[in-house]
Amino acid sequence: MRTRLLRWSPGTILVLLLVWGIKHWAFAGPPLKVLTVPVRIANVEKTVLASGVIQPRKLVSVGAQASGRIIAMHVSLGDRVRRGQLIAEIDPAPQQNALNNAEAVLAQERAQRASRAAALKLAELAFKRATVTYSQEASSQADYETAEATYKGAQADIQALDAQIKQAAIAVDTARVTLGYTKVLAPMNGTVVAIVAPEGQTVNAVQAAPTIVKLADLETMTVKAQISEADVTRVHPGQKVYFTILGAPEHRYYTHLRAVEPAPESLATDSQGSGAGATASNNTQNSAIYYNALFDIANADHALRPSMTAQVSVVLSEASGAATVPSSALREVRSDGRRLLRVQDTKGSIEDRWVRVGMDDNSVTQVLDGVKAGERVVLDTSSLGGPQSSPGAS
Repeated sequence: MRTRLLRWSPGTILVLLLVWGIKHWAFAGPPLKVLTVPVRIANVEKTVLASGVIQPRKLVSVGAQASGRIIAMHVSLGDRVRRGQLIAEIDPAPQQNALNNAEAVLAQERAQRASRAAALKLAELAFKRATVTYSQEASSQADYETAEATYKGAQADIQALDAQIKQAAIAVDTARVTLGYTKVLAPMNGTVVAIVAPEGQTVNAVQAAPTIVKLADLETMTVKAQISEADVTRVHPGQKVYFTILGAPEHRYYTHLRAVEPAPESLATDSQGSGAGATASNNTQNSAIYYNALFDIANADHALRPSMTAQVSVVLSEASGAATVPSSALREVRSDGRRLLRVQDTKGSIEDRWVRVGMDDNSVTQVLDGVKAGERVVLDTSSLGGPQSSPGAS
């Protein structure tokens, strides 16, 4: 062969090279262009997303147990109060009059008892004399029986008056307590978040205790997140959770789930009786079902306020420092669960690799083996056709 090549003239070789070049440039087509991204090291989370409402952990409606006009309001909206602090005063005149009347009745009952006690003493002495004279046959049986009846009647009167005195004393205590209700005191430490009945308004506590103010403990807030019925089976107390608020979407608040309510809120509003089942069935068919997941968060700076909206993420699983690729870069699934990933080397060649994947957050996917950080994976493979064969495929 070497002898034959040496016999070719330079012109023949030049013609052959020219033909090869024309064929290569005429049929090779444009260079292959694909969209690629590097394999990145990142944290991957699998989460359940929910919308929640922020509320104080403790919220108390401070009501009035005495009726009357509010003559003084000692707090303003936003004030921080301590347990036992005076919040408002109700006109005490009616309650004071009721107390005075009860004390007068008690005094009258005690005076009547003193009078009946004297009558009992006389009846006792008369009965003793009648007993002696009757035993000596100096008086008739009728006189003896009359003295005995008078004595026992006086004893009964004393017992009845003792009961009336006890009842009157209870009335005095009740009137004194009611008079104390005209001073409305804070039942806990907290912040005044609402003033329902302002100074000058008349309140009526006969049927129900009217609310004067609302106190909230803003040091600890509770988030009530609505978990859909499709996700609630995967959510459990103790799981890591974080949320953001609309005013500071870049800041995450981290904590753990405290509880998941066993039934939706709609159950509490279902009608009672024979129609309850039908109502629950209609609610299920006509609206989505959500279960409340509860968790608490410290709020020392009071940045979180009642009724704020929280965008909640319940973390089901997570991996730190994982090799990740966009989920859209993964292709076919093999019978052993591996996914097809196309990798471009430094020379631009495309290599098919079957990789083992882990968590997928619907945006990026964790790759457990098959690629390394920094390698570039192909996103757009529309120009590549089917899977490519490569000696490096695993």
